[in-house]
Amino acid sequence: MIAQHYKDMLGAKSVIRQISEWSTARGAEIGYENVFDYSLGNPSVPAPQKFTDVCLDLLEHVDPVTLHGYTPTLTLPDVRAKVAESLNRRFGMDYTGDHIFMTTGAAGALAHAVRCIAVPGQNIVTFAPFFPEYKPYVEGAGLTLRVAPPRCEDFQINFAALDGLMDENTAAVLINSPNNPSGTAYSAETLTQLADYLKKKSTEYGHHIFLISDEPYREITFGGKTIPYPAKFYDDTLTCYSFSKSLSVPGERIGYVAANPRCEDAAYIVPMCGQISRGTGHNCPSGLFQRAVAECLEETSDLSVYETNMELIYDELKALGFTVCKPDGTFYIFPKALEEDAKSFCQKAMKYDLALVPGDSFGCPGYFRMAYCIETEKVRRSFVALEKFVSTEYGATKQH
Repeated sequence: MIAQHYKDMLGAKSVIRQISEWSTARGAEIGYENVFDYSLGNPSVPAPQKFTDVCLDLLEHVDPVTLHGYTPTLTLPDVRAKVAESLNRRFGMDYTGDHIFMTTGAAGALAHAVRCIAVPGQNIVTFAPFFPEYKPYVEGAGLTLRVAPPRCEDFQINFAALDGLMDENTAAVLINSPNNPSGTAYSAETLTQLADYLKKKSTEYGHHIFLISDEPYREITFGGKTIPYPAKFYDDTLTCYSFSKSLSVPGERIGYVAANPRCEDAAYIVPMCGQISRGTGHNCPSGLFQRAVAECLEETSDLSVYETNMELIYDELKALGFTVCKPDGTFYIFPKALEEDAKSFCQKAMKYDLALVPGDSFGCPGYFRMAYCIETEKVRRSFVALEKFVSTEYGATKQH
């Protein structure tokens, strides 16, 4: 008999993927250049040349049996050491290679992190708006995801709602900064308050409550801002990272878990990850790409297009009367829809060949996400369709 749980999941496909599939089908009809697809967060800039050069050099000069062979259970020691050194240099930490575990992207990192610090039946708390895939990641580990409602005025943490969600069965709090979908980065003040709260609750409940920090957008920041590094604020932190966005290599599926050296049982986290790999099938990420990212740890693609696109879209939305927080980073913006039902709003937008994602699946009804990792020329052209959409459907006109 097949597994009913996964069969049931077929009826609850990702809304993001559904809208992306509509965009592709519509593009086949009218030309994809005429579909303004803001659905999928797929990097739109190439990987840096250095990454390509490193890959070619590895392929040409490293023994192929070694290069393409299985990597150690705990992943490549020299790569882990280089990741630790880079994090220490950039964020003032004191990791060693023994605190780093290479993974199949941020998804693999989260799969390991939640299993390291929780047992089936416990709960993990996160904050809306949140990446919808957190739910299957957490529930797949036998845990329950509890979601705090959003603080929509600035998308910082809604501390007022936290006490009602935390209990003695809470294993961890899961954050994403800069955030998908809002683009907001948690401030130092927010992280300090969160750390103080978690310390208090850990004492109250008699066990360590971990912080899992999901950081795939760490390098995409705007206005010269420095994004605070959450592990600096709270000892019991596991940091989950992916090179998908910084190096524009989402298809290579490479990232890591970094365990704060001062977290509970820090010495056990990476060996435990090795055992978790055995049970999840997330073992031995690509040896080629472990080695390649190790030589590009402080390289990025040319990420400046995302800030250019953000400024254009933010100004356009404000001129059209939308309520919207200006993003601190990522390649997402999260405006309030012009009606209460964001699903209806996004459905109407399709008539104008605009692919927008309703905020309901992000835990934030009434808002919608735009992923602006597309060509700037296409962003500019989309404004004609956007203006026609809001004028025709809502009577909104652009204020110059």
